[in-house]
Amino acid sequence: MLLLGDRALAEDVVQDAFVALVRRPPLADPAAAGGYLRVSVVNGARSAQRRAAVRLRHRRAERDDGPPADAGALLGEEHREVLAAVRRLPRRQREVLVLRYWSGLSEAEIAHTLGVSRGTVKTCASRALAKLEGQLR
Repeated sequence: MLLLGDRALAEDVVQDAFVALVRRPPLADPAAAGGYLRVSVVNGARSAQRRAAVRLRHRRAERDDGPPADAGALLGEEHREVLAAVRRLPRRQREVLVLRYWSGLSEAEIAHTLGVSRGTVKTCASRALAKLEGQLR
């Protein structure tokens, strides 16, 4: 949800990841299923964002979809501001923060999930937090 900003689309991406896990040959290490799912969800979210960007480019009139209908009921004003600021971050920074603070992954797990080095994860997190601090002051 935090990567895409659309609950229904996020649920579809997660469901597609689980379907792909069930359809693939069994993993040699069943404990690796969580990592496989994380990578599948992040990649699915990226694909969904690319498709949305293409639709926007080809659409003549832009419209403001706004936040999900239930966002106001679920979150207080401060939470909405933070989520809006997170959504304005560049994709990689947003992914790092979501995986770190909402999913509780370690730097090594985030690096593996995103296919980057631990140093990249640290840099993205640091820059993202600095941007959020500046936006939320």
